[in-house]
Amino acid sequence: MAGAATAFAHPPFGLLPGLLGYPLLMILTERSRTVRGGFWMGWLAGFAYFAVGCWWVAEAFLVNPAQAWMAPFAASLLPAGLGLFWGAATALHRRFGASGVRGVLSFAAFFCIMEWLRGHVLTGFPWNPAGATWQAGSAPSQFAAVVGVYGLGLVTVLAVCAAAPLLSPGPKKLRVGAAVAGVLALVALFVGGAVRLTGAEVRPSGTIVRVVQADVDQESKWSPEAYRDIVQRYVALTARPGPRVPDVIVWPEGALPNTANAVFAPGAWEARAIVRSLQPGQTLLAGLSRGEPDPLSPTGGQYFNSLMALKRLPGDGGMRVEDVYDKHRLVPFGEFLPAGALMSRLGVRSLVHVPADFSHGPRPRTLRLEGLPNVQPLICYESLFPGFVGRRSGAAWIANVSNDAWFGRTSGPLQHLNLASYRAIETGLPVVRATPTGTSAVIDPWGRVVGDKRLDPGESGVIDAALPQALTTTPYAMAGDLPWLAGVIACLLGGLSLRRRRAPIPSPAD
Repeated sequence: MAGAATAFAHPPFGLLPGLLGYPLLMILTERSRTVRGGFWMGWLAGFAYFAVGCWWVAEAFLVNPAQAWMAPFAASLLPAGLGLFWGAATALHRRFGASGVRGVLSFAAFFCIMEWLRGHVLTGFPWNPAGATWQAGSAPSQFAAVVGVYGLGLVTVLAVCAAAPLLSPGPKKLRVGAAVAGVLALVALFVGGAVRLTGAEVRPSGTIVRVVQADVDQESKWSPEAYRDIVQRYVALTARPGPRVPDVIVWPEGALPNTANAVFAPGAWEARAIVRSLQPGQTLLAGLSRGEPDPLSPTGGQYFNSLMALKRLPGDGGMRVEDVYDKHRLVPFGEFLPAGALMSRLGVRSLVHVPADFSHGPRPRTLRLEGLPNVQPLICYESLFPGFVGRRSGAAWIANVSNDAWFGRTSGPLQHLNLASYRAIETGLPVVRATPTGTSAVIDPWGRVVGDKRLDPGESGVIDAALPQALTTTPYAMAGDLPWLAGVIACLLGGLSLRRRRAPIPSPAD
């Protein structure tokens, strides 16, 4: 119940009373009779949390009916593995943490350390960290501009867990004082964020951006007879007349079920159709896979998940490739397969739809395109990671392309939008997000959808908007996770117990 409650507090559910699952878990951990019991409390809660938050991964295995048998394993093994981080946090708290009011500090510290590790170990999977419970763009979410989503998670867990000592023994004034302090911390999040949003006026730049969502579901994407229709959908939406002529058009990740090598081969009809859909001087950012020859590779080449910047030249000059960004942080079991030979025999490789694993691109970098503000690309999974975009790169906006069609009309695409919007708050940069089936939007530097216009799953169309101007550099963009680290260390110093507790904390009934 504790784990599921905290999961339902996240968007799109938004049941914020579920945050009380954190103090409930803390109480259960402290009343466990052994460290092993404390671990199982955390693991069970974590399993429930990630089962609710990540059940949509099973949807990817339903795209191909031959792989449907794998869906229950995906939906259970992923929460089981991620639950280990929660189990480790509660075991550490049961073993080393203090009790009562000081226990709030140790519980929050151990929990948030494990949340940070979850975002980094084995490439990391920072899906729905505690700080992202707040809807991006809301008043409490604004504190991420100062301390990032991990720092916001530390404050959130501290604040709600301050109620836990009310159900534990100890001096009443101290326990009530802790609960009042927790309430005041939550009030400060709301009031401080509201003040920040009071002056949050979007200032449009001179750049007009168009986001294209063609509503291409994953099931039909690989049908050869549907390929021409898919291309025509994208070029028709790209060429659609609007009140203003866009300077840049953004297509999603994997927009066309073909490699860039084939799409732009000499004489390819797809390239001609794309050129006709663009006006001279317009730039197209298109998510496409591409191959490069590599004599050292077993397959003779490397494959990249890329975002290509293509500029329409004047007259009949066609297009030129201005720049290419190759995805740096790949999804395990989605874009590259650990133990690839074994996974191929199990049929998992067909989810990638290329003859071999994707290769990692170089470290993220800013694209400097003619006539456009500098842009930092983030491809799908990369938008989950705090600190992945540095302001020293000189980017004025973030282009986030993603292929959430794998996950259908589930909670996954909606949560992905919320997580990507935190990158706008942390950096002070607007985010332009394009997906094949939703959710696509233009997000301002405060994490809000511009003009309340977005394309949800199942919708087809375009979003035309003036690209918002970036804010001045945020505190988080300058300091990164250092404030979070300082807060964790302070909590540990205040919350560690130097002696081992040999008995569980008695309940009031005892």
